[in-house]
Amino acid sequence: MDLEDLYRILRTGHVQAQGIVDTVPDPMLVLDSALTVQSANRAFFRTFAVERYDTIGQHLYDLGNGQWDIPELRHLLGEVIPKSSAVIDYKVEHDFPHIGKKVMLVTARTVFNADNVSHLMLLSIVDVTERSRKEAEFEAVFGELRHRLKNVLGLVRALANQTKAEGVSGEEYRTAFLGRLQAVVDANDLALSDHGEDSLEALMSRATKPFQTAPETIVIEPGPSVTLASKEIMSLSLLLHELATNAVKYGALSTPAGTVRIRWEVEQGDHPLLRLSWRESGGPPVRKPTSTGYGTQLIQFAIAYNLGGKVEQNYRTEGFEAEIVVPLERAARPD
Repeated sequence: MDLEDLYRILRTGHVQAQGIVDTVPDPMLVLDSALTVQSANRAFFRTFAVERYDTIGQHLYDLGNGQWDIPELRHLLGEVIPKSSAVIDYKVEHDFPHIGKKVMLVTARTVFNADNVSHLMLLSIVDVTERSRKEAEFEAVFGELRHRLKNVLGLVRALANQTKAEGVSGEEYRTAFLGRLQAVVDANDLALSDHGEDSLEALMSRATKPFQTAPETIVIEPGPSVTLASKEIMSLSLLLHELATNAVKYGALSTPAGTVRIRWEVEQGDHPLLRLSWRESGGPPVRKPTSTGYGTQLIQFAIAYNLGGKVEQNYRTEGFEAEIVVPLERAARPD
């Protein structure tokens, strides 16, 4: 039986047919013209945790010590219904004392008796609290994905525009650009992972793996567990990719005996800091570059601008070193 069937039955005067009212799965009230409850179904008692003797014969706004005295409901019954014979799915939100917040879709129909003078009101209440919660969660997740996608596409565009094209072949440009793009892809995979792969250690392993020709080539020393947010994963992944790429081109990883050691620590205090160290050895003698390349600019941008941190680069003859400091309250959190 649907609401239309019940509406027709009520018009014929079968108001006392409680068994029929109880077949409706959603909470329902039958009110007289003074908004006194004439009937209610089992779904109403069950959903709102009330008893029949506390409901029947009571004024709607007096139910549950006034918990149904809801401004939206007053507006519906006092202003909307008198101007219309029916209102469908009128949204009402209310925080009930014992059952918590409920989001409801109220449908109200006026049922005139044969004398065309007295009338009843059929009030159907659909509890959409859980559905509303899931819709809100979906909107939040979708909004986050949309935001991430916008950021990723913007970053890809910046990589394409800034990757050096003058004086290099198409293949060299392609290699440089795709390498940086792969770092973005890997970082995005980590950011969206639901398998606990958002740690700093997991990021380091994944970002440096393409450059590791042997276990001793890149050594990641054990450090405190730090969980990263998506923004920090992206920036630190680009940082590690640029450092490793430069090590392959000019530094320790350009020779078979070269080694890179990575370590980190968390400096506690009122403003905790993540300190990350990159140290190269065993490579050719290091010379400080005469100009600042895009890779160096990207490193500074990723850390200083995105994370509010700083990068110190030391071109020691025996091996390049980089010290990265990132505020934890903006970048990550220790587990």
